[in-house]
Amino acid sequence: MKRVVVDHFGGPEVLKVVEEDDPRPGPGEVRVKVLAAGVSFTDALIRAGTYLGGPKPPFTPGYELVGVVEELGTGCSRFRVGDRVGALTVWGADAERVCVPERYAVAVPEDLDPAEVVSLIFPYMTAYQMLHRTAQVRSGETVLVHGAAGRVGTAALELGALAGLRLIGTASARDRAAVERLGAVFIDYQHEDFLARVRELTNDGVDVVLDGIGGPVALRSFRALRVGDQITGDPGGRLVTMGNYNTMVKGHKNWRGWVEWYPAMATVWLWGMLSTRRRLSGYRIQMLRTPHQDWFEEDFRALLDLLRDGKIHPVVAERLPMSEARRAHELLERSAAKGKLVLVP
Repeated sequence: MKRVVVDHFGGPEVLKVVEEDDPRPGPGEVRVKVLAAGVSFTDALIRAGTYLGGPKPPFTPGYELVGVVEELGTGCSRFRVGDRVGALTVWGADAERVCVPERYAVAVPEDLDPAEVVSLIFPYMTAYQMLHRTAQVRSGETVLVHGAAGRVGTAALELGALAGLRLIGTASARDRAAVERLGAVFIDYQHEDFLARVRELTNDGVDVVLDGIGGPVALRSFRALRVGDQITGDPGGRLVTMGNYNTMVKGHKNWRGWVEWYPAMATVWLWGMLSTRRRLSGYRIQMLRTPHQDWFEEDFRALLDLLRDGKIHPVVAERLPMSEARRAHELLERSAAKGKLVLVP
């Protein structure tokens, strides 16, 4: 089988495709023949060595997959050979066959496009859980989404509109139409002060900020939150942080970004601990799934229903063979607004 390997951190050029024997599932694992493996910005962070808690080389990238169960390890009973499943692997999905823990696999209907379903496992799941599990949004609230033209940002706007939220999205000027088409008020983060614009639009700040950039942006995001009132029991706005976008530039680790990111995040977390009128939460999809696989499955089924009903529209930008994994990573920086990149063995 073919498998993508990163043998040292770096840009897309470090990706190699090797041929090796098929893996055998261990106890509690199922071997999956991969039908679609997603390629995301997070994969690039892992490849560049800027992902917190990521693997050390050599490793296989690939955050999520959809495939067909081929073989069961000992102790497996939830699935049968031939069942279609999805899995959040975090890394390891970019191979023609992958062994995954059966407890973390979710059933996938056979009549849905595997490449579209891959988008539900990571981008849409991330957006859905940040909105509904972490921020616990309510209809009518105002939500600011950073990186609104990216895959998670687009999903957040779609899901936010369905939840009856008032949406504001930051993105570059070239993505204005895409953000506004999804019903959000657009802010050009390169040429506008998003904090000043938020105050113009809301007077007292937003109810929720979804921030996948972090660092100095998170400090300003916290200040964009509506201030609560202890007397009335109003807890105020909620900032949900996820990711460290600026720690990578042009596909490589950005040391200056790291130097700026750490002290800024330490400061905003201190603000969150001390504040009684605003709240701060961190979100990482794999950290929430570990204690709450039941939530993951429940939320995945909800997303499948929305997809089947045509209420959400995951876009597949391009389908590439596993042998073109490097090209897929090269396309990442200019494909975010066009849709999901998918490796199809």
